[in-house]
Amino acid sequence: MDLTRALAEFTPVAAPTISAEAHLARLSALQVHIRTVGLAGIWLDGSTSLRYFTGLRLGQSERIHGALITASGPPVYLTPVFEAPKLDGMLIIAGPKLMWQEDEDPFALVADHLAGQPGAGLALDPATPFRFAAGFMRVMAGQVSDAGAIIAGLRQIKSEAEIAIIQTAMDASWRVQRAVHAGLRPGLTTTEIGQFIDAAHRASGLKPLFNAVQFGEATAYPHGVPDPQTLQDGDMVLVDMGGTLNGYQSDITRTYVFGTATPRQRQLWQVERAAQAAAFAAARNGVACEAVDAAARAVMVSAGFGPGYDVPGLPHRTGHGLGMDIHEEPWIVKGNQTPLQPGMCFSIEPMLCVYGECGVRLEDIAVMTKTGPRWFCPPSQDLDRPFG
Repeated sequence: MDLTRALAEFTPVAAPTISAEAHLARLSALQVHIRTVGLAGIWLDGSTSLRYFTGLRLGQSERIHGALITASGPPVYLTPVFEAPKLDGMLIIAGPKLMWQEDEDPFALVADHLAGQPGAGLALDPATPFRFAAGFMRVMAGQVSDAGAIIAGLRQIKSEAEIAIIQTAMDASWRVQRAVHAGLRPGLTTTEIGQFIDAAHRASGLKPLFNAVQFGEATAYPHGVPDPQTLQDGDMVLVDMGGTLNGYQSDITRTYVFGTATPRQRQLWQVERAAQAAAFAAARNGVACEAVDAAARAVMVSAGFGPGYDVPGLPHRTGHGLGMDIHEEPWIVKGNQTPLQPGMCFSIEPMLCVYGECGVRLEDIAVMTKTGPRWFCPPSQDLDRPFG
């Protein structure tokens, strides 16, 4: 089946959204941390963390706009006066507003409000732009810190509702991957395939997030090359993609050969597959994230690649967390001693790069359950039949 006709097979998927009650529970958990460490408050910029805790979808702009979370009570929303009417219609959790005109200092409003709160100091959402962080540091007399560890500690443990959304999104992207493989024809360009990927995600009810399609030698570069390629028989094909559903992301990569694989291509693919399987086997509750990376890297080294981050070999971390951001904690990398826990969702993608020849990346997302890891989608087991 060609890609044009394949689009007709996609229909919208659906998953329940995150409830207002869940947002309130998340907010309560954040406030426990604020009280425990003795902060006056945490600033949530217009980022995914703002949406995670309050349900509010703002996005970031040149004007500071977000929410101040204190030890108790509802969020306090900081907003330009002219945005306040729109904000009122967007709130999931009601709360008071600190409003500022264009010629006023919004940071001073936050400092004044915190002066009446228990605790000391303001911790910032790590997504806060430096120009805003500098404003907070000015009015808080240096009592500004990073809220990243607190926020990540909560966000990296996914609820059943979050996992259900990610599962639905991953299933949809897996079907798009399968359709790409079935629809490949000589002469197709990476641009054409990318356009199909985006269209298929839209037809599936997801917002396209990204696509990366590489052929031949270009597959050796983890983030591709700037110029399009045209598909030829014998090319290694790498297809990476993701979409967004209810604020959560999918991310999946497949690599295979168009036509008949050479012995060298088979060797590289099998090493990559073994490295991914070893990393999955190493993922156990209580095990440090870095152990998963080490397991994948050991397979590469035993096959004659590396060592460490040397190329030919694995030049980047083995994986990353997935949720409302496509790249978030936990990081599956050497040095990260965070223990794996039920609810963590992360990629396992120990890409094998051989510059000047080709690369192989098999990326799948795993979720930690009470009994160990589970794949969201079936991983590739066979180079000739990557989708079973």
